[in-house]
Amino acid sequence: MPILISELMETSGVKFGTSGARGLVTDMTDRVCYTYTAGFIQYLERAGELPAADRRIAIAGDYRSSTHRIMVAVAKAVGDRGYEPVNCGKIPSPAVALFGLREAIPAVMVTGSHIPDDRNGIKYNKRSGEILKSDEAGIKEQTVEIPDLFDSQGMFAGDHPMAEVSNRAAEMYVQRWLDAFPAGVLSGKRIGVFEHSAVGRDLMCRIYQELGAEVIRLARSESFIPVDTEAIRPQDVEAAPKWTREHGLDAVVSTDGDSDRPLISDENGHWLRGDVAGILTARFLGADVVVTPVSCNTAVEKSGYFESVRRTRIGSPFVIEEMIRARDAGARCVVGYEANGGFLTGSSIVMEGGNLVPLPTRDPVVVHLAVLSLSAREKRPISSLLSSLPQRFTASGRLKEFPTEKSAVKIKSMINGGNAVIESMFPDFGSVKITDTTDGLRITFENDEIVHLRPSGNAPELRCYTEAASEDRAWEINGVGVSALEKWRDE
Repeated sequence: MPILISELMETSGVKFGTSGARGLVTDMTDRVCYTYTAGFIQYLERAGELPAADRRIAIAGDYRSSTHRIMVAVAKAVGDRGYEPVNCGKIPSPAVALFGLREAIPAVMVTGSHIPDDRNGIKYNKRSGEILKSDEAGIKEQTVEIPDLFDSQGMFAGDHPMAEVSNRAAEMYVQRWLDAFPAGVLSGKRIGVFEHSAVGRDLMCRIYQELGAEVIRLARSESFIPVDTEAIRPQDVEAAPKWTREHGLDAVVSTDGDSDRPLISDENGHWLRGDVAGILTARFLGADVVVTPVSCNTAVEKSGYFESVRRTRIGSPFVIEEMIRARDAGARCVVGYEANGGFLTGSSIVMEGGNLVPLPTRDPVVVHLAVLSLSAREKRPISSLLSSLPQRFTASGRLKEFPTEKSAVKIKSMINGGNAVIESMFPDFGSVKITDTTDGLRITFENDEIVHLRPSGNAPELRCYTEAASEDRAWEINGVGVSALEKWRDE
């Protein structure tokens, strides 16, 4: 039966978000996942992205309860299209992406990242890296023929076993870091690894130990925990200082579920904001061009560390597109980062141990290693590195169960209403200086405080980002923003 992907999006409830498809597990039936993957492959075929000489497509996944089933559906679609599914097992998103880039083959990651276990997703990578917005449009246009494999509920009528797991992608990922950073670079460091259900937990521990650190494993979970690096859970905020005191740690490190976004704390257990960690990482790597979304901390411009800072819409595809433009324009060392901490490298970087090859997809290990290495090189703790930056502080909150369509209408009404409407909504903030509609509505007030409202691209949530001259004030105005959003939702 032929199915148009754009129509499937409307009828299944599974939609494209950042770099792939996401939805409720109940909506992500075998048939839906099979069809999306078939559409992805067909798009690559028609775009000339799949050479006949190599028929492999890499597949990996995270530790969600639904991931294995979806990996089976993806693998079946790959095999039925005449390609060889390479089962890379449960490894980080950047690990399978790196494998695809090095081997010049497409790569598919089954993950919902930080969202709850009742949801999941599929991230698609071309041979050259993540799919971009133009690729997403091309996939939506595909009409694919679906075989009679499914029951009335959209699940496979028979069994379809996966191929045996290959460890090549995992080993390649580990070796990337051991080749680039000098042996013993983390000697003398005591690092706590907050493992929870992060798929990269074991690989991270191995990397840091092999680079000389003493690693303390913390809070491992065999059930999935939705850790969001942009909206850190209160229990994790409380746990980190206890861990650093109890174990005498230089830092606690962690990631989200698919291990592409980092968390890192200072020696006091204070979690760094992702966009602040990004500034330190870019500085350590010697970047001349930094690409970052409009929502990120303005300390990156105020620091004066970089020749050029380029702002984009929120989402790694937009960051990647701008990184490519900067690289093609002749930039020497191009990096990108997001508020969630995801860090991307668009150039080959000469390191003390060797070359760090480009990885234009979110990766957490580069942030962990760069911040810790910068601390070691300058012989001062991470908290001191933070205090040397321009003192701008960000906070982020979210309002769940806020349909994207409704939030878009509300934000548009504010934009159309102009400064008077905005000032009436935030009466204690003073006059509006600048509004930016690059992605949602970003408001800079005359006192340089910032409120940025934006619908989430992958969940029914409305995000509120704020920035101020102190951390307390950033969180205070974030609370005001979220309270205003609650009134909207309940209207």
